[in-house]
Amino acid sequence: MTGGVLQVSLEDPNWTLFRNLGIGLVVVLWLATAYWTFKDARRRISDPWLVGLATLIGLFPPFLGPIIYMFFRPPEYIQDARERELEIKAMEERLALLDVRCPVCRAKVESSYLVCPVCTTRLKSACPSCGQPVDSLWQVCPFCATDIPPGLPSLQDVGSQARPPADI
Repeated sequence: MTGGVLQVSLEDPNWTLFRNLGIGLVVVLWLATAYWTFKDARRRISDPWLVGLATLIGLFPPFLGPIIYMFFRPPEYIQDARERELEIKAMEERLALLDVRCPVCRAKVESSYLVCPVCTTRLKSACPSCGQPVDSLWQVCPFCATDIPPGLPSLQDVGSQARPPADI
């Protein structure tokens, strides 16, 4: 008689409804974990093939795939890694400004020096009007707004200069 009761209860429409709702809920949760794996992989992995592979791992095996993915996923987001690299680059540039050295002898020099005091290498030019140090690429003095003549001669000037005779 217990077989008949079990048979009747499995054919009950309420049981079928609960069974179908349970299966539907499990399938939705399974697809949600696969979608989470896809979104997380897109934020952590730049290669689209690896993102697809991570999504497949999130799909199969069900519910175990996202756990496997979590063991092997990169530790940080791509955006966080880029921000960290930019911060490091900015810090290096600030440190480079603090530690100005002569390009020839590597002695420490001030940013206002025109000439290296150790090896006498010309570091900067002086403004013809106010005498402040100016970089070679500047076209105008930022202190007095005077036009600065170009520091390097043009190709025509070099070619037009007379060469001294060579001693033999």
